[in-house]
Amino acid sequence: MNMILPQKTPDARVGQIIKLAVMAVGGQGGGVLTGWIEGLARAQGYACQATSVAGVAQRTGATIYYVEMTPASDQQPIFALAPSGGDVDVLIAAEMMEVGRAVMRGFVTPDRTTLIGSTHRALAVSEKTAPGDGIANADEVRAAAEIAAQQLILADMDQLAVGQGSVISASLFGALAGSGALPFGRAAFEDAIRAGGKGVEPSLRAFAAGFEVAQKGGAPAEVAAATPALKLVGPARQMNKWNALVERTFDLPATVQWIAQAGLMKVVDFQDCAYGTAYLDRLDSVIARDTAEQDWELSVTAAKYIANAMAYDDIIRVADLKTRRPRMYRIHEEMGAQAGNLVELTEFFHPRAEEIASLLPAKMGAAWEANPKRMALLDRLFNKGRRLRTHTLRSFVMLHFLGGLKGYRMKTRRHQVEVAHLEAWLEAALAPLARDYALAVELLKNRRLVKGYSDTHARGLTKFGTVMAAAALLEGREDAAQWMARLREAALQDPEGKALEGAIQTVRSFV
Repeated sequence: MNMILPQKTPDARVGQIIKLAVMAVGGQGGGVLTGWIEGLARAQGYACQATSVAGVAQRTGATIYYVEMTPASDQQPIFALAPSGGDVDVLIAAEMMEVGRAVMRGFVTPDRTTLIGSTHRALAVSEKTAPGDGIANADEVRAAAEIAAQQLILADMDQLAVGQGSVISASLFGALAGSGALPFGRAAFEDAIRAGGKGVEPSLRAFAAGFEVAQKGGAPAEVAAATPALKLVGPARQMNKWNALVERTFDLPATVQWIAQAGLMKVVDFQDCAYGTAYLDRLDSVIARDTAEQDWELSVTAAKYIANAMAYDDIIRVADLKTRRPRMYRIHEEMGAQAGNLVELTEFFHPRAEEIASLLPAKMGAAWEANPKRMALLDRLFNKGRRLRTHTLRSFVMLHFLGGLKGYRMKTRRHQVEVAHLEAWLEAALAPLARDYALAVELLKNRRLVKGYSDTHARGLTKFGTVMAAAALLEGREDAAQWMARLREAALQDPEGKALEGAIQTVRSFV
């Protein structure tokens, strides 16, 4: 005998599953935001499940949090564990490139997805390690998001939260409430924050800021505020010398003045006013060979890159920058430290034998560099990597002492090498000036390849030498300047120099 069991009428609410994904970088409170969403849903009588999938460590680890919710019923819903392309109702991205990653993975679709994102940047490792400007184009991400999303809310959610003394998860939660993507009132969202019991008042203020932005449909692209001009301060005698140098720049061509003043400030801050005089003397020698017919392009370029070359990164410079008062204030501000809070700061140092030898007096340093046994000894003694806890007196005083060795810097092996390199570069760059003005400008711009210290500096020098040497291969070509620019851009593409190697092979084929 066959038994026919009665069929239960399906609850129509079971099919109404809301699917929400949060893409956050480590430290941005993605777990807190997900917890608020889950608590909100349960408090409103919804069945809910939240999961997380850790990603690769692009910055400090990127994670996808996934929430599914549906009105509670007698039938137990089966929820998915991770989002699927084309099947997400709400996508929250806590950083601009996470917005782009969500679009690329197909989580954002124009027929259903509300996309809420923060326009601020937390740079990925690949962006930081690029020799040139490796920062991804946020405008392209914004354009793609505008096409991909049904509803788009973009604003600097991080700044909104910081301005209220809170963190980005609170402003994103407010934007979610303001978007109307979830069937809950504002009060229910605020109750979810209160239920958390921590940092309630700042979180509510940040929530309100995010809610207001969402109600307006998102904020326009933020325009970075102009950085206030630096101002040098010091004893009256030194300020008189400084003012005399500034007055000297007024005699320069108008097009050159502004960048010459910026370069002058950089080299004087690096060393002293006498060093600033040497900077202007070098610049004058270039201006004397330039002409207004070219709008002083050669001189403007020289004003920038001569300053960069003179203000090189040695151990003294690094120690000086790390112990300056404004840096300490900035770190305390970024950490959100309040009065009475103790902030512990650890600096990572990994000097090579070359950096130690470069700090010796010029003749002694040259002798040590030429002696493999002595360099091996320096390597054993110093190439170990050190952590200096500069919130302690001993470590801070040690760095402060190193940073105060400006008067000694002019006698070091490093300064001797840098001056020789600077003079050789200027001579090589200006050599083709009479025949090819544009090529001379591009050769000056090649100084951009030399930056940083330690291994970064060594790699830059190698690329710089390779690109400068290519000038001989381009001699006499009408497009020599364009090819020199292409070689430089190729050198900036990757740390390994593969793109540059390919470009050099192309240039050699011309010969």
